[in-house]
Amino acid sequence: MTRAQKFSLAERYIVEDLRGASQTGARLNGILAKFDEGLPISKLSQDFLLANDLRALHALVSGQIEIGTFRINAARERTMRMQQAQARAFDEAAELAEQAAQQEQATKAYFAARANDPQIRRQREAKELRSRFGIGYVDTEHYPRVMALLRRISNGQRLPPEDVAWLQTEAADCWTDELRSAWNMLEAKALSDAWMVRGDPWDAINASSHWRKAEQPRKALSLSEAALAKAGTQSKTRSALLTTCGGALRDLNRLDEAKVHALDAHRLAPRDFRPCTLLGAVHMELGDIAAGHEWFVKAEKLGADGRGVDREIRALLARASKTDQQRIREYLTAQDPERFAWLQSK
Repeated sequence: MTRAQKFSLAERYIVEDLRGASQTGARLNGILAKFDEGLPISKLSQDFLLANDLRALHALVSGQIEIGTFRINAARERTMRMQQAQARAFDEAAELAEQAAQQEQATKAYFAARANDPQIRRQREAKELRSRFGIGYVDTEHYPRVMALLRRISNGQRLPPEDVAWLQTEAADCWTDELRSAWNMLEAKALSDAWMVRGDPWDAINASSHWRKAEQPRKALSLSEAALAKAGTQSKTRSALLTTCGGALRDLNRLDEAKVHALDAHRLAPRDFRPCTLLGAVHMELGDIAAGHEWFVKAEKLGADGRGVDREIRALLARASKTDQQRIREYLTAQDPERFAWLQSK
């Protein structure tokens, strides 16, 4: 018997809404097929029909009613079954929705309880702190001290110099760009406030340095210019202020002004390497690579750390075009292949 024939059989006896009516091997399908072939239906099968509330079909197979009456009664039964099935589906959907609502409420209650748990709260706060400062895994032995320092910075408290040194060396993986920037901001604000109170130009000089490292060159320039206007004639102090002014001007790409400030600073303190380092960077950014190299060489002769000069060159290369990068590499390696061997691997 084909699938279409099976369905026709179920439809003929008005039980197509029941899965067992058209499912091969199902008891109801067997009873229908047997009756349709004119075979007698056993007492056990008739009891099955009554047990499943198929009263019209039971009356038909037992000879109590004719086919016409059966169709009327069976159609009425089918309508009732479908209404009952729809009601059950509605009730089941409502029950599932209620269960889902209860589960959601239980989940919220669970997380609310966890949120109020001191240990969970500490863990969450620690995770948020590490994320804020771009810190991933922290060595177990360093964890308590690192977290204490992060909380201090998060609360706007400055770090003692020994803690900064420890972070930069022993816990270097935690000395991220985000943490360094936050520390520079704190130092810049504190030293700026100190300069306003005490009027010590070295507070302004150090504050300006931190403003620049925190990528706030305009604040560095404003502060150092204000301090320069109030500074006395002491050569070392004025040279330092001119150098930090020049550095801020360089950050703002005001290179010609930065060069003037750096030259003035060098004339006031010819034995200080800092104006020379600035002049080296400014000349190279202006395209005079030879003069820039000469000033860098002079800076190192006056005591500048070669690694500091290399950092300046790396920063220059990062901002330069590909053509200028190549020019700088070729010139420096030609001047001193051993000193600038690191440029050849870039």
